[in-house]
Amino acid sequence: MADALLFIKQQAERIAKMKEDDPRDKTFNAIVFGQPKVGKTELIRTMVKPILVHSFDPGGTKVIEDLIEKGEVVADTRWEVDNPKDPTCYKNWQDEMTKLINAKFFEHCGTFVIDSMTTWSQVIMYDVIAKAAMKKAGRVKGGAPQQQDYIPQMNEIEQWMRRFVGLPCNCVLLGHDDTPTDADGTPIDDRRLMITGKLSKRVPALFDEVYYYFIKNTSSGERALQTQPRNRISAGTRLGKGGKLELYEPPDIKAILKKVGMPHADKTLFKDLA
Repeated sequence: MADALLFIKQQAERIAKMKEDDPRDKTFNAIVFGQPKVGKTELIRTMVKPILVHSFDPGGTKVIEDLIEKGEVVADTRWEVDNPKDPTCYKNWQDEMTKLINAKFFEHCGTFVIDSMTTWSQVIMYDVIAKAAMKKAGRVKGGAPQQQDYIPQMNEIEQWMRRFVGLPCNCVLLGHDDTPTDADGTPIDDRRLMITGKLSKRVPALFDEVYYYFIKNTSSGERALQTQPRNRISAGTRLGKGGKLELYEPPDIKAILKKVGMPHADKTLFKDLA
């Protein structure tokens, strides 16, 4: 009996040590969504550096050109333009991600950013349609998506989301607000992340933090991050449990990390690595 109890104790200690050593416990993963042109890309300025941005929004990185020039941000803009009739973006992006993961690039990265999830999802759909066109009569590359295209798209999205939250660096995905409205434009349902089908519930559940970015004061232009569900906005926080975060926080990721007791110091810039 004593030997059995000792074995149980050893296994519990082993499991506890595995969690203690898991780098994911020391990383921050978040989805930040809001209306188009509200200034989500500007939030990158407040993230742990160095930052790798995979930009899928044409011209989206123009607002952080100064950070790019300083070497604080490395922006890969190859993904901003794709041809629906001859899509190559998604395959090339997958190859790039595999290369970076295998090279342990993200171990030296402060924050990895996808900007934005909406356009990233679109290039995945282009790829799905192109593959369907090669296999099925009546389908053409660049055609409109059909019902059967959404399942393979959702599978691709969800698989990558699970890889994102397992990266050994902070991961922030910027997305758009998808709010059903009536004919007058009045919201008739919750404000939620724009993403395909049931992923609007499944994907946010994978992330510790889901924040809604909005203009809090239209006169001053003051922005805020809503961290918890309120007023029919689908936001939420794990790190802010126990009152560590207010309902509305200033749009400053490092300040949030400091408040919840997470690492918030910058790492060595890529250009300064020996």
